Amino acid sequence: MTDQRGDRSEGAPGQDTERAAAIADELWRLEESAMISAQAQFEEAKHWRGVNLALGIPTTVLAAVAGTTALVESTGRVTAGILALISAGLGAVLTTVNAPHRVSLAVSCANAYLEVQTAARQARKVDLTPNTVDAARTTLADLTARRDEQNRTAEPPGRRAYRRAQSNITQGGQAYAADGTLTSDR
Repeated sequence: MTDQRGDRSEGAPGQDTERAAAIADELWRLEESAMISAQAQFEEAKHWRGVNLALGIPTTVLAAVAGTTALVESTGRVTAGILALISAGLGAVLTTVNAPHRVSLAVSCANAYLEVQTAARQARKVDLTPNTVDAARTTLADLTARRDEQNRTAEPPGRRAYRRAQSNITQGGQAYAADGTLTSDR
């Protein structure tokens, strides 16, 4: 324990219990924050996967049709040229948006948030006792630093992704049978 000056001192058992409860509250907040962030990043990944398909498929089809038209019909040069230009334009948009990279980044960030969420839950539910408050405080600081680092590297999710993440969580997307929130065959 530290006193008001920051010196180490032995705390009373009641103080350790209060401190453990405060750490548990912070671990819960961290767990909840990581849960929402993970779900939002997964929703962003779904969005960018859809963008990639929505741009990639027409680009490929138009390029194929333009090539076929140019080779098959000598009178279809204008049509082939227009299709090729549209395909090139869509390809440029696809390259600029870089959807595959955004999908990969969002999934990677989501998984990192899930790691923080799991570690916070385990620290709160398994490791925390009034006798371990100093270790728990160190764990909390480490997990907070990991979450903050992830916040710096993750692209902010859109409003739609955040709303869908909230909906997923509300509908049990983060529920476990072990917690009594789902049925289990055990």
